[in-house]
Amino acid sequence: MIYLAIVFLPLIGAIIAGFFGRMMGPRPAELVTTGLLLVAAALSWIVFVRVGIGHETARVVVMRWITSGDLDVSWALRIDTLTAVMLVVVTTVSSLVHVYSIGYMHEDEHRQRFFAYLSLFTFAMLMLVTSDNLLQMFFGWEGVGLASYLLIGFWYKKPEANAAAIKAFVVNRVGDFGFALGIFGLFFVFKTINLDPLFAAAPSAVGKSMNFFGYQVDILTTIALLLFMGAMGKSAQFLLHTWLPDAMEGPTPVSALIHAATMVTAGVFMVARLSPIFELAPAALQVVTLIGALTAFFAATVGLVQNDIKRVIAYSTCSQLGYMFVACGIGAYTAGIFHLFTHAFFKALLFLGAGSVIHAMHHEQDMRNMGGLAPKIRFTYAMMLIGTLALTGVGIPHVAGFAGFHSKDAIIEAAYAAHTPYNYAFWTLVAAAFMTSFYSWRLIFMTFHGKSRADHETFDHAHESPPVMLVPLAVLALGAVLSGFVFTKYFIGTAYSAGAVDPYKLFWGKAIYEGPNNHIMHAMHDIPGWVGWAPFAAMASGLALAWVYYIQAPWLPAATARAFRPLYLFLLNKWYIDELYDAVFVRPAMWLGRFFWKRGDGAVIDRTIDGTASGVAGSRARR
Repeated sequence: MIYLAIVFLPLIGAIIAGFFGRMMGPRPAELVTTGLLLVAAALSWIVFVRVGIGHETARVVVMRWITSGDLDVSWALRIDTLTAVMLVVVTTVSSLVHVYSIGYMHEDEHRQRFFAYLSLFTFAMLMLVTSDNLLQMFFGWEGVGLASYLLIGFWYKKPEANAAAIKAFVVNRVGDFGFALGIFGLFFVFKTINLDPLFAAAPSAVGKSMNFFGYQVDILTTIALLLFMGAMGKSAQFLLHTWLPDAMEGPTPVSALIHAATMVTAGVFMVARLSPIFELAPAALQVVTLIGALTAFFAATVGLVQNDIKRVIAYSTCSQLGYMFVACGIGAYTAGIFHLFTHAFFKALLFLGAGSVIHAMHHEQDMRNMGGLAPKIRFTYAMMLIGTLALTGVGIPHVAGFAGFHSKDAIIEAAYAAHTPYNYAFWTLVAAAFMTSFYSWRLIFMTFHGKSRADHETFDHAHESPPVMLVPLAVLALGAVLSGFVFTKYFIGTAYSAGAVDPYKLFWGKAIYEGPNNHIMHAMHDIPGWVGWAPFAAMASGLALAWVYYIQAPWLPAATARAFRPLYLFLLNKWYIDELYDAVFVRPAMWLGRFFWKRGDGAVIDRTIDGTASGVAGSRARR
């Protein structure tokens, strides 16, 4: 019963606020949806203790769903450690976003609809992470896509918001097409899309090929790549990332929900959940590693020059998702999920903290128009500082640190232990860590330190947010400080947990599969000492360089941009990928549509067919 309550309480809240919101009024709608999410979050932590610590697993059948030939699918909830981790992440962040939104959206006249969309989003994500078959997972997958479209375009009178919502929807359809083909392929080969029978049958396809668009291809490699294509779209990996920064056009709480706990983590979850299939397709895992490393590096370079406070954090999310996929690609699935877990706390903290800054600055988002805000909004500054310390991975190697220090550094160490060609994964992630530190501290220095660059009226009226917005920040800050330190031994183990009683093995049980040749989680604890210090050095040097550029010598950024103008414009324009897509896809599609409209519909149909019919039939009718 507790599992059903966690999943369906947000749906009940969405229905109440969505269908009866106008009748109830905004405050009851806020309280009902938020209250139900808080209950779901409390129950999720109980499940996390029972399943993760108590090693309880369950399969709860809700109802018989579809039976057609070989297809027999029930609507069932799969409860194991991976599910429990995702339930905690989704419901905790979502409930805090609901509470925060009560203050942030208090002036919006349509906030009943906003809270209904938030709860619908949460329900769809919960359906995804509790799925026991791929059809149910696809249902949740498309549900978060729909809800993200509604939330990004919530302020539908803004053309930019509508364009961003459509872009997110269309780009995700590209990835989802691949995901759907992967599901079709699995059913075609194994005659089932239920997870347990699928995992049991997968080894029988090793080394076998099938016909795919006229080519003989390896079954498992092709299917795994198609599934990963879906993950690329949903989790904003390189080439299918373009929707993510534009999603900032939605209200700030939406950014926190999409970027921290729900939609973008779905791809990482899916790869981890389907680890029994990916483990049998090493070539596909190499692609996952390559795309993840490229995304981490690409997004970090673009984040260096962004001026919108929310876009800086958005590109940070894109980069951190790359880290998670590198972990999955090298077989360190639990390290990837660990970073997903800690990232939810400090990234939601940073987004909601940015919302508090925007609230204080009367909706100003450009960091070039900020500065000197620390004395004005001390609590928000402290919370943003904690989030930045967690994101950049501040800590003492082999001792302790903030959340990101434990999870991000674990991925970097695992990348070294994986020994990719020329150790590209390791060095790419270290370089991304350096850039992450630089642009994160750049955000802090430009926003809170130095002289104010805002107009006097805006700066003078800058004020701290109300308590309803600050309490969620404090809770998330607690997670950003403690989640890594407390849960490291459970998520990734330690160098001292290789004995008979291994908390890591007991915690995960059979939730994630590691092949017989996958020893990465042990190898990552047996690396040279300097490897553990490499992320620390990258973090410290990024901080030092940001301090020089934005505190010690604030004239340096403009001088550097002038000296390296082509490179600066290349990064400012996000490697010109949007322009490339516009030239290759958008303009030809527009031309083709216009051709069929003017030449086909207008010239052929309207003039020839309709004109003839009108002339002949019309003249006879007139007579």
